[in-house]
Amino acid sequence: MAMDRRVFLVLLLAGCADTSPQGPLTAISPPPSPAPKPQTPVAPAPTPQTPVPAGELAFDTWMQDFRGRALAAGLSPALLDRELSGVIPDPKVISLDSRQPEFSKPVGDYIRGVISDDRVAIGRNKREQLPFLPPIEAQYGVPRDILLAVWAMESAFGQLQGNFDVVRSMVSLAADGRRRAWAEGELIAALKIIDSGEVTRAQLKGSWAGAMGQTQFIPSSYRATAVDFDGDGRRDIWGSDADALASAANLLAHGGWKRNVGWAKEVILPPGFDYSVTEGPREIPAWWEARGVRRADGLPWTAQDAASPAMLILPAGAAGPAFLALPNHFAIRTYNNSTSYALGIGLLADRFAGGGPLVTPWPVETPLSMSDRMAAQIALARVGFNPGPADGVIGAGTRRALRAWQQSQQLPADGYLSNDMVARLKAQAGITP
Repeated sequence: MAMDRRVFLVLLLAGCADTSPQGPLTAISPPPSPAPKPQTPVAPAPTPQTPVPAGELAFDTWMQDFRGRALAAGLSPALLDRELSGVIPDPKVISLDSRQPEFSKPVGDYIRGVISDDRVAIGRNKREQLPFLPPIEAQYGVPRDILLAVWAMESAFGQLQGNFDVVRSMVSLAADGRRRAWAEGELIAALKIIDSGEVTRAQLKGSWAGAMGQTQFIPSSYRATAVDFDGDGRRDIWGSDADALASAANLLAHGGWKRNVGWAKEVILPPGFDYSVTEGPREIPAWWEARGVRRADGLPWTAQDAASPAMLILPAGAAGPAFLALPNHFAIRTYNNSTSYALGIGLLADRFAGGGPLVTPWPVETPLSMSDRMAAQIALARVGFNPGPADGVIGAGTRRALRAWQQSQQLPADGYLSNDMVARLKAQAGITP
């Protein structure tokens, strides 16, 4: 195992593709010495020690520490020995963790990739053909179109479930440290699934991030909310369409899904609108209408939606479409806490149900590099607006800090990080290109 980790570390540091194994390590023998005098033993020459690479030492230290936490969580030494022996981090997992499209790709590009004519056609066919959809919808209160959208986005309707070893993926994310507490919790959950005998280690395959099955459940969600809907005695989110979609419905219900309430509506904002309220107050639609906000489709609100608190979101800034996000938008985010992801699910579901494209088109955007996103976060912190860690992920904390900075500069406070905003921030913070 030590040799494997050394090879892994060399690849990470050198950035090369040479995977040839190193030769065996041999001790250097001392030179021959004269025969010792009687009764005078000669002390053996010391054997030089091979230094342990820092990365390997850090991984071994983490693994030893994690073992203590895993034992405290109720896992047995035998299970840990069997399942973690020989496991080393996967460099591909660590690389992919910083490039999630929901957080790095322009939202318009992301949505265009989600909603294709072929995907919409498949979803519309399945909504009429699958006999288990109506009873799932009746039991959990989640519309079939939302479930079909989750199914489509997570695994292409079950066709692309991922082939990563979930245990190794969680070891990789935990050892890397960016999301250590979360990844350790999911690793413990995965080991408990194996320990229960319900699923074997070989069956625990999924995405690089440890999401499993047709509806891509992380291990803790599988343990808490997966269900056996087809009645065969197994919670089979890998092979059973009914189990996978019912489990997704149960997860969303536990995440706060409201029956007979929408997920969001596109709206039009009036001239001179105060964009600083973006991602701020949650008020019923009448409150927003009093400020000039109106539905883009011109239709009235249902009684249930009219009584529901809604938040204004501008995922592409003031130049893009605006939405009033209803409570079920946030229920969708229990799957993936990304505005882009929740929009993708909701807009795709609307198309399955016969809806058309948005009234306001998505703007054409230039993707921001990781270095630009991190530079903007560093700049915000330098000028007194804390965005949280400079990790290149433009989440709620970064957008909140950006809106506050935009207000201080008398700019439209939409919280949208464009190339122009990056340039302005870097200039003010004294960060050279």
